[in-house]
Amino acid sequence: MRRTCGLIAMTVAFTAISAFGSVAQAGHDDASVQLGPRPFYLVDGMDEGRLKDRLMQCKEGPFQRSDFSIGHRGAALQFAEHTKESYEAAARMGAGIIECDVTFTSDGTLVCRHAECDLHTTTNIVATRLNDKCSVPWTGPGSSPKCCASDLTLAEFKSLQGKMDASNPAATTAEGYLGGTASWRTDVNTGRGTLLTHAESIELIEGLGAKFTPELKGGDPVRIAQVFGGQAQYAQRMIDEYKAAGVAPRNVWPQSFDQADILYWIQNEPRFGKQAVYLDDIDPTDGNPANDNPPTLAELQQLKAQGVRIVAPPMWALLAVNSANEIVPSQYALDARAAGLDLITWTFERADLRKGAAYAGWYYRFDPTGAAVKKDSDMYKSLDVLARRVKILGIFSDWPATVTYYANCMGFR
Repeated sequence: MRRTCGLIAMTVAFTAISAFGSVAQAGHDDASVQLGPRPFYLVDGMDEGRLKDRLMQCKEGPFQRSDFSIGHRGAALQFAEHTKESYEAAARMGAGIIECDVTFTSDGTLVCRHAECDLHTTTNIVATRLNDKCSVPWTGPGSSPKCCASDLTLAEFKSLQGKMDASNPAATTAEGYLGGTASWRTDVNTGRGTLLTHAESIELIEGLGAKFTPELKGGDPVRIAQVFGGQAQYAQRMIDEYKAAGVAPRNVWPQSFDQADILYWIQNEPRFGKQAVYLDDIDPTDGNPANDNPPTLAELQQLKAQGVRIVAPPMWALLAVNSANEIVPSQYALDARAAGLDLITWTFERADLRKGAAYAGWYYRFDPTGAAVKKDSDMYKSLDVLARRVKILGIFSDWPATVTYYANCMGFR
């Protein structure tokens, strides 16, 4: 069976979505939910038709939080990912579930970062004295630094400031290296970027009224063994922090790309494991042939037999464009449903669609010529097929407001 196929079980807070139906989790009547102008801008730019008419009817609100709307690293389109500020922005935009990607420091504290070794592009580390502690320090133009949370103690990690995930390798100064933010993003909200431990994220997200989908990130096996004793102990530590905080298992959807983590939770922490999320790393562009093709129906059925309830591939893998240039469910999506699996997907608002799918890159590779997705407003066409025809349970978004708007219009609570 191919390496790491899918995602497991967010089903407790979700039910299958019927056409223009609803999700079972009750919405929160919360005046703090503020969507801002972007969803309205996108809806206004849609072509005339039934979907636009439906979405236009919701322009006056009111808007509620929805578990269909999942904050991917918070609100990473315009806030530094995995920071206090990013999580708060996601909650204000109605994300019912917020993600902390979990890695670790050298002294064994779990922290929120997208990868063990991404500090050189997601924080200001190379412009601080801690650059010298990086596995590979920044040394000048053309250098390729590698700065890991596991290079640092907790105190050192907490001294850093989060920034937009970007870099300028040609820069002649460390401060210049910290630039490179894409033009369709922004640095305007990065005056503060407060880094968080995993435990701090639990307290914050719970206080914001949202739920949890932590992703246990892969890491250096030697360092994991040195710090935790092994992968299983690392996986257990993440669950232990929810138990210590008194969080109900029904409000936690632990994720991993590593099948061993998923099976460990199912077997050893069944109350959390039944909602474990098994992520699919399918990627024909990454140079690893093992990840090039979607799982077969038989492989998906095997996952189901092992206790997997939800598979979560990237959104492009669940969509296709037919001969009439219409967006439709992919064969992968149909096979997953036939195997009895539910689906969530990632990541909305993580591509530049101003010129359509033909220029948007990886997340819209299902439409390489831009036959169906011709402009940014057409992203709602993709979301509508994912929600109503693929029947996803939820979607990660770098700007949760766009998904929250759709979820409220369609009754997905």
